Amino acid sequence: VRSPKGFPKLKNDTFLRAARGEETEYTPVWCMRQAGRYLPEFRETRAAQDFFATCRSPKLCCELTLQPLRRFPLDAAIIFSDILVVPQALGMEVVMVPGKGPTFTEPLKEVEDLLKLRQKVDVTAELGYVFQAITLTRHSLEGRVPLIGFSGAPWTLMSYMVEGGGSTTMAKAKSWLYRHPEASHRLLRLLADVVTDYLVGQVAAGAQALQLFESHAGHLGPEQFQDFALPYIRDIAQAVKSKLKEEALPLVPMIIFAKDAHYALRDLAHAGYEVVGLDWTIRPQEARAQTGKDVTLQGNLDPCALYASKEKIGELVKKMLEGFGTQRYIANLGHGLYPDMSPEHVGAFVEAVHAHSRHINKH
Repeated sequence: VRSPKGFPKLKNDTFLRAARGEETEYTPVWCMRQAGRYLPEFRETRAAQDFFATCRSPKLCCELTLQPLRRFPLDAAIIFSDILVVPQALGMEVVMVPGKGPTFTEPLKEVEDLLKLRQKVDVTAELGYVFQAITLTRHSLEGRVPLIGFSGAPWTLMSYMVEGGGSTTMAKAKSWLYRHPEASHRLLRLLADVVTDYLVGQVAAGAQALQLFESHAGHLGPEQFQDFALPYIRDIAQAVKSKLKEEALPLVPMIIFAKDAHYALRDLAHAGYEVVGLDWTIRPQEARAQTGKDVTLQGNLDPCALYASKEKIGELVKKMLEGFGTQRYIANLGHGLYPDMSPEHVGAFVEAVHAHSRHINKH
């Protein structure tokens, strides 16, 4: 077994219990991008460093992961990293351009460009810095809350690798799906294999749950999602679980978050994940009806609701909890926190989830 032993005993397992569908006394809550620029201490820690240099520093990743937990009674930590470390591990160069975001110096343009990628990736050699960050953070958390590891899903990673950065239409990446379906599947398969090893390595390093981000699901329609996203999402869950068993590692709960993919909720509920994450564009009752009784749901407050007054945030949280119910549910936002959000309002969100869910459970 590759996992370092001697981790501190977990004191608050509410998030893990909810993820596994066990009863909880209150609804656990965490926020996507909770380690982020909305915190002045985050901006201070990050100021001098190149973004990806920060990702490669276990000490800085640990500090950034812990910052939100010093302020808020969150029920989980998520390791500070980025989904684009996987394309980097395949040999692509990505730089963070201020005001523009992540940019690939040489995106994949032609099918031949696939030959430039590493066909076999030793994740420990290429991404060992993430594993070190996870181990250090798991120790530094002192068992306060569980630590979540994550990866981007193959289609989302492919879309960045072909577009060369963010895009409103994903037209370049989608044109590959229509013009070069075989090459697209080759790339997606390569990505799925690397993501599988990467996630297993995160558990070996100490991650207690895993989230797969299919952030660009909304750019695909149901048919393309069926062909180019869902099979790899399913494969990753299955392969990660069988490798964890083989290596005698803990079978941690897995979360799939496919943004804007309501058309696929039924399929995602049967894709092998304990938790299905939701964006804010679907009603809680509708999501429950489509996903059934056997998965936990996570989400889905509109992040922009945090611009509202604290009273209003409380009302919206109460309504959300009434919609989802307090059990088999993890409260979160429907996407990440934005840099200009007030930390006080994030605190109000977290506290409202705890207070209202305890109240509903009592009555």
